[in-house]
Amino acid sequence: MKILILDIETSPNLVHVWQLFKQTVSINQILESSYVMCWAAKWYGSRKVMFSSTFKTSHENMIKEIHELIDQADAIVTYNGKRFDMPTLNKEFLKYNMNPPSPYKDIDLIQTVRNSFNFPSNKLDYVSQQLNIGKKVSHSGHELWIKCLNNNAQAWATMAKYNKQDVVLTEEVYDKIKGWIKNHPNHNALTDSNDPVCINCGSHQLQKRGFACNTKYIFQRLQCQNCGKWMRSNKVVNRKVQSESVTNI
Repeated sequence: MKILILDIETSPNLVHVWQLFKQTVSINQILESSYVMCWAAKWYGSRKVMFSSTFKTSHENMIKEIHELIDQADAIVTYNGKRFDMPTLNKEFLKYNMNPPSPYKDIDLIQTVRNSFNFPSNKLDYVSQQLNIGKKVSHSGHELWIKCLNNNAQAWATMAKYNKQDVVLTEEVYDKIKGWIKNHPNHNALTDSNDPVCINCGSHQLQKRGFACNTKYIFQRLQCQNCGKWMRSNKVVNRKVQSESVTNI
């Protein structure tokens, strides 16, 4: 399974406003809308982190590059990508008349973090530090974006480092919480092996751990010894016998 880890950085919207608080901005106040300034990505398991920005190439070419990578991926791992990164990229694809990339599975880690754990903050930086993975690259904040928009080479070097580190952190968080992810694309569907593997990580280290049953059948229950994911075999172990049946009245 080809899994792409991805993160983007965008420019701020440039608008005219009269107040700082409780401000409603109409569309005729927008001077320039936000766009993708740069992206960083890596294939899961690879050491190489790719990066492209408007500082080194045209905006259209940068968008074409990430479109080609997404088109090759079976799954995309992001942190808040379903709500931000992927719709933002889709907007850019549409503006340049690019066709939708080939279908892929979204693995948005923030959804698992929100639904399965109770961290005081769900931000990538906080979660990464709590899991002893690392932290984001420190920078000057909004000033860094302004300097990049003015093509400051030193600022762009910091932005590249920041963007790439986010991808590295995302991959390591993915490895840490992989066994907790629900509806992960099934590795069995794309493996050449006849032996079953873990649906979440592809490991062959499956241990039989009791049984799972529904109203009619009993199945062998398994746990991955690599990522901890629980699953069950699709083969029926025994037909469940009920001494009495009931129904609603």
